[in-house]
Amino acid sequence: MLGDKNIWDISNRPSTKTKLEILEKGLGLTLFGGKEFYKKGILTVTPNLQTIKRKSLLYKTKVEYGNWTINHFIGCKHGCKFPCYAMMMVRKFGWVKDYEDWRKPRIVDNALELLEIEIPKYKSKIDFVHLCFMSDPFMYDFDNRCLIKEIKELTLKIIQMLNQNGIRVTTLTKGIYPDEIINEEKFLQSNEYGITLVSLNDDFKKNFEPFSAPYELRIDSLKKLANEGLNTWVSLEPYPTPDLDEKAQNIESVLDNISFVKKIIFGKLNYRRLSNYNGKNHSLWKNNDDFYKEIAEKVINFCYRNNIKYHIKIGTPLSNSNTINIFKG
Repeated sequence: MLGDKNIWDISNRPSTKTKLEILEKGLGLTLFGGKEFYKKGILTVTPNLQTIKRKSLLYKTKVEYGNWTINHFIGCKHGCKFPCYAMMMVRKFGWVKDYEDWRKPRIVDNALELLEIEIPKYKSKIDFVHLCFMSDPFMYDFDNRCLIKEIKELTLKIIQMLNQNGIRVTTLTKGIYPDEIINEEKFLQSNEYGITLVSLNDDFKKNFEPFSAPYELRIDSLKKLANEGLNTWVSLEPYPTPDLDEKAQNIESVLDNISFVKKIIFGKLNYRRLSNYNGKNHSLWKNNDDFYKEIAEKVINFCYRNNIKYHIKIGTPLSNSNTINIFKG
């Protein structure tokens, strides 16, 4: 059950069963693993709201290019406004109150203990583990221009524990990568490290990714890993249309800065979610399909020229289900 009623006032909220039904109908439970995962993984909240305890951690995701995943935080300091599907979901489930509450991440403080139990249980079924679909594994503190130490340290311990058990890891961040990740004695060389990068326009970032790491720092951080021989990738999702980013047509400027990566994932922005997120009516951009087809073609051609593997997400023009297993061994 949800924790301290003095903190999480649930007296006027729907029951857990009702919440699950709301999520199923409104958002679909495809992101984090389905109804059974929610039933087994209800959170216990500690009094100071800085940490949480969970009953389970490691599970199989239904994200199209995913396998297994871990979400060892609730909330994200980056405060992205694309919208953030994870934030919409946890708000509906009553785990955070609002946007500002979402920006106060809670650490799963029994994560390592859970992994010690769950890794032997699921190890034979796991191809790889992704960090993470509910938050950011290397969260950036925009005010202090650095990684959040506690989050970084827990993420590194989790990666190390998985790697020591022969389980490779993929990561995705809008933060930056710490130098510790280069240590080949602690971490598998088969891990894959990614950043989200959908623009180089600072005005767009201010409006939609206000507290994430600067674009240049993300790229430099990833390139440093690539120069050390590590596997790197980029998520170009959700890619904006020109009505949201006046420079979106020029995806070449983004691509030219990431020619060193081994894999790219591209996906369009969901306008319906954008409208639901901020309460404003964002009508579909009039050239939506043609625009995304043109941009997807540019991504595909770029990847061919630079020997980069790619996946165009389902629902985006030119998507191909043959590339859906881009991270599987």
